[in-house]
Amino acid sequence: MKKIAIVLALVLLVASTAGLTYLLTYTELDAKYAAAAETTPVTDKIQEISEYIEAYFIDDYDAEALEQAAADGAASAMIQATGDQWSYYVSAEDMAAHNELLYNAYVGVGIVILTTEDGMEVTSVTSGGPAEAAGVLVGDMLMAVDGTSTAELTLDETKALVRGEAGTDVRLTFRRGEETLDFTLTRADIISPVATAQLLEGKIGYITIENFDYHCAEQTLAAIEQMQQEGAEALLFDVRFNPGGLKDEMVEVLDALLPEGDIFRSVDYAGREEVDTSDAACVELPMVVLVNEDSYSAAEFFAAALQEYGVAEVVGAQTSGKGNFQYTFALSDGSAIALSVGKYFTPQGRSLTDIGVTPDQEVALSYEDYESLYYGILAQEDDEQLQTALEILREKIS
Repeated sequence: MKKIAIVLALVLLVASTAGLTYLLTYTELDAKYAAAAETTPVTDKIQEISEYIEAYFIDDYDAEALEQAAADGAASAMIQATGDQWSYYVSAEDMAAHNELLYNAYVGVGIVILTTEDGMEVTSVTSGGPAEAAGVLVGDMLMAVDGTSTAELTLDETKALVRGEAGTDVRLTFRRGEETLDFTLTRADIISPVATAQLLEGKIGYITIENFDYHCAEQTLAAIEQMQQEGAEALLFDVRFNPGGLKDEMVEVLDALLPEGDIFRSVDYAGREEVDTSDAACVELPMVVLVNEDSYSAAEFFAAALQEYGVAEVVGAQTSGKGNFQYTFALSDGSAIALSVGKYFTPQGRSLTDIGVTPDQEVALSYEDYESLYYGILAQEDDEQLQTALEILREKIS
């Protein structure tokens, strides 16, 4: 027993000595680092971190990538620190995608694809695009891009391969039933469909507005004219999942739908007020606007203006309540910040901030139907919000 006790004591002594050495080592290192920091004093946190990485990081790293990441992170954090959920930062890397959304335009072949259980399915073919001209159809399954199987790719990777420089070719392989089809398509500038229209039973013109960015007014006014020429006796506007967009695009559409008067108000950071007005000429048909919790900004004010003038009823779910508008400031490295610089108000001077638009008839969708609607696969007969709107319009024109 005495021998065992002596051995244990020696083990404890060794362990204690090792621990002391461990602590001394890190104490010495702390002093070393502190001394080094004193020789290169910094007042900027990002520079401070860079100094430590440069002096002590053990592996190789990309200094340029580190600098860019620090700049992007700091810029994003600064915007978030304002506490405004509507202001945001766009990195230089993401600006191209951001502009595609803003301008409703891109370089491609004119198809929309989604990932389904069976693979990459074509869900839309743009009218006038290269894919339509070649004979690509909705429901075709995209199997390969320039020989690369889509089974090995994500949706974003597939889209990146399909897109490219205008005027260049891309070979797409599709499965249609049991048949395999190869198309060589020339990429072109594509204007995305923003407003689509169809005449429903009962002579109701159904117009879906995807957003209020560039080309919205042009396409929406064309859709309204198309529906009138086809004999529509009522109009149903669908701005569910519409993220908003440009004030001028929205005002141009409202001007065509509303009688003479104020249609929109804005006040900027300097207190300057601007009022947009409508002339006397307007479409005189019964109208309904469909909204949901994902109708934002211009989509909300579009619905609110028609509601306040009494020319349209609003059906669906309470909207999001975005009342600030943003201005995008370009930064020197190709990135940008979008800052809230003012507030919007309805024709009656109401702010929708954190309130939104209250529908005249509130109709909630189940989560399953909401999800199906978002992905564009909810049948019209199963869309309770749409069916309620149609019932209202049928009563008005009966």
